[in-house]
Parts: sequence; C-alpha cells; structure tokens
Amino acid sequence: MNLQELIQRLREIFDHDEVNTDEVMQLLQNYKSNSGDWSKFANWDPNKYTRNLVDRGNGKYNLMVLCWPSGVGSQIHDHTDAHCFVKMLDGTLQETKFAWPTQEGENMIETSRTCYDRDGVSYMSDELGLHRMENPSHVDGAVSLHLYSPPYQTCNAFDQRTGQKTKCTVTFYTKYGQKVDYRGSKQGRTPTEAIPMNISCENTAIAGSPMPNSLR
Repeated sequence: MNLQELIQRLREIFDHDEVNTDEVMQLLQNYKSNSGDWSKFANWDPNKYTRNLVDRGNGKYNLMVLCWPSGVGSQIHDHTDAHCFVKMLDGTLQETKFAWPTQEGENMIETSRTCYDRDGVSYMSDELGLHRMENPSHVDGAVSLHLYSPPYQTCNAFDQRTGQKTKCTVTFYTKYGQKVDYRGSKQGRTPTEAIPMNISCENTAIAGSPMPNSLR
C-alpha cells in the first residue's frame, strides 16, 4: 500500500457516520513508510517543527506530515476534542503524556513517556489527557504522519510548571507541497489558492478502543 492508497482508504473509512479508532490504527500500521511517497510533503524549518498538509479528507480530517529537526518538540497541548493518530515515517519521537491540571500554579503531573520509531503508531485524545511530542535525537531529524479528526484551527498549550493555558492558532507550513503565505489571511494561501477553503466538519462519530467516545 502506497501513500495515495492509504489516503483513498482513509477517505472511505471517514465517509461513514461512525469511525472505529482500531480500524484507523490498523490501517496506519499496515502502511509501511516509504520516503518516495511522502518526501515531497516533508518541508523543513531548521528552528521549529513544521506542519505540512497532505489531505483534507473531504472536511472530515486533516492529514499532514510533520518534520521535526533534532532536539525540537511541541509544547504540552490538547486537541480541542479532536482525535489524534500518529504514524512514524522516519526517526524517533518521544511522547510524554500529562494529566489535565486541576488548578493553575502547580506542576503538571506526567503520566507516561513512550518512544515511537519508524512505522510506530499512536493515538491520543483529550479524554486521555494532554501530551508533548519531541525529537529526542541531537543529530537526526524525524518525520511523522498525523491525522486529526475533526480538523481544528486552534488548540491550547500548557505551561508544565504552572498549568497555565494559552490558546494557540494551528497553522500549516505548506499545503500539498506549496509554501503557505499568511500575510493578509488568517487561513493562509498558497500560490495556487486564490481563495482559502473553509473547512466544515460534518458529524462523524468515532468509536472503539482505546477511546470509545464519539464526537458530535
């Protein structure tokens, strides 16, 4: 199965009113990373990780390639009630999970720490807590494939020392391999996008282990 076939299968799965997380995870596990598939979407910034849009999934999800330079990580963050699937394409990422803070001013409680290597798959949702993803290598970059359903444009970042929450806007470094220009546009546009597309999320219930909750 190549990346295009994976995308086609994802569109078929998310075309249904209910989606099982186990089925999505199994599909991602069945896809074996091939840089010939995804290298055109792997666009890097030497100082930060980048989000590179691959497919909008007919408004049901965002599929993107994230590129992580050595030693770079995300902030602790939530997913704004979205489901988050991660497939490792190259290198290693470390996921650190945290419990939701009960009040500001206290250190956040770490609940687990896991490393995912090439072809590893993980799942996260707000019901499971918060997490941070980071590239633990001081030499090698890492590349990961992320699927978020429903798509979201904002999330919340958290200070590990205090639990203080800050609202953040989610942006793309590239869309379909083209650099995104955010000047004069909150959504951003590429050279071939005259007008940015608004994403509307239809009701898609996502059920099954490890998180049986449905999004309405």
